[in-house]
Amino acid sequence: MKTKKVLAVASRGGHFIQLMRLKPLLDRYETTYVSNQAMSGLPRFVRVTDANLDSKARLLLLFCQLLVTCVRVRPDIIISTGAAPGFFALLIGKCIGSRTIWLDSIANAEELSLSGQKVRKYADLWLTQWQELATVDGPEYKGRVL
Repeated sequence: MKTKKVLAVASRGGHFIQLMRLKPLLDRYETTYVSNQAMSGLPRFVRVTDANLDSKARLLLLFCQLLVTCVRVRPDIIISTGAAPGFFALLIGKCIGSRTIWLDSIANAEELSLSGQKVRKYADLWLTQWQELATVDGPEYKGRVL
């Protein structure tokens, strides 16, 4: 049986920490990690540029880096815990036929993150870590990554 390929994507800091808390589950698959945080010790890791809405040129570079990564890895599943790299990865993943999962950051207790709001149409599974933010139309609440 073929092992599923997973692309696990997160911005640095809390987003990446939460993604790493899913590592025991992700280790069951052929997982490639993507982040703008320097990381060593992962067998498959791609570092991308750090970008946000204040840096349009770097956002374009980030999109191109994720496009190349997605085409090269051809993941069956893309999962992200947030921010710009995850948004672009899910958008690209949807175009190449990957299943996509968005897990909005636990830091967003009052409202969904901007990326979390915008990713809704690209996420096959759209999750929040706050029960109060779950709605009938999504995102769903299935628990927290603590």
